Amino acid sequence: MAKLKDIAQKTGFSITTVSRALAGYDDVNPDTRRQIEAVAMGLGYQPNGVARQLRSQKTDTLGIVIPSDDTRFSDDFFSELLMGVGYATAHMGYDLLVSAQTSDDEMSAYRRIVGGNRVDGVIIARTRRHDPRIAYLQECGHAFVVAGRSAPDEPSNFPYVDVDSQDGIGQVTNHLIGLGHRHIGIILPPSEIAYTGYRLAGYQQALIHAHLPYQPHYVVHGDLRREGGRDATYNLLTHHPQLTAIVACNDAMALGAMNTIQAMGLRVGADVAVTGFDNIALAEHAHPPLTTVRQPFVEIGQHLVELLIRLIQQKPLGESQILLSPMLIIRQSCGADLPRTESP
Repeated sequence: MAKLKDIAQKTGFSITTVSRALAGYDDVNPDTRRQIEAVAMGLGYQPNGVARQLRSQKTDTLGIVIPSDDTRFSDDFFSELLMGVGYATAHMGYDLLVSAQTSDDEMSAYRRIVGGNRVDGVIIARTRRHDPRIAYLQECGHAFVVAGRSAPDEPSNFPYVDVDSQDGIGQVTNHLIGLGHRHIGIILPPSEIAYTGYRLAGYQQALIHAHLPYQPHYVVHGDLRREGGRDATYNLLTHHPQLTAIVACNDAMALGAMNTIQAMGLRVGADVAVTGFDNIALAEHAHPPLTTVRQPFVEIGQHLVELLIRLIQQKPLGESQILLSPMLIIRQSCGADLPRTESP
């Protein structure tokens, strides 16, 4: 591996001049810097990252904390988001620190990695109502961005990237109504998740637009896991056998709903339609394949990382609150290719 002295010998400049040129000091003549940088590149020189970080007081690292015992983070959405963030972080020359903590110890993890200056900025995933993580980072003035907005009745006074899940749930509900369904249940996320209100609103607005009554007893909450989808679907169909469709607010619960429907001797798509949200990898390979709403995880990760790095570098943010459009993916689980004759 090339060293500073090799570059000095090749260019004829002193090691001190070479070092200062490669470190970006402004007291080096621009022509000298360009010459040194060209030689360094030709020799395959790799700068000392630790020394650079000590000079700049930066870690070149972004952080994300995962509460490891929290079922809200055990679904595949979080894995997909983490891959998107990790890809974008690596592409932009930063490292990603992932800290797995119990939910009881989560805030102490934020205090440790932020207070200990272990990361330059933090990505918060899946906002909650009255989110203490956001309040803490705002209070201490540390750079952060959020994957998701606050709940509809709370201010979203921070940089975020979100997918319009109200529109997404509206799309799938409208699609089911267009197929002839009039009794449609919905499995919502836990009430403390910030986006739950948006998804309920999308469902309600679709019913209103179709002049269908909103039935509160058709609404249940799940835990974002397949098991929660199984239990919620069993409760819905046991108490309301007139239901012909179920909107699950994530793919994991939708897959669980399909398991229960099949276990009850019913046919997914023909007897009870099912839709999900996220378009995780398993959705396309389910039996039958799952109709769902696509979230662009790579694009979300790229926007989050770009926003956060701009904050860290104190550059103009431009658009600091990004709301992406979802896309309806129609597959067999909704029974789109089967005629329906149910009357309103």
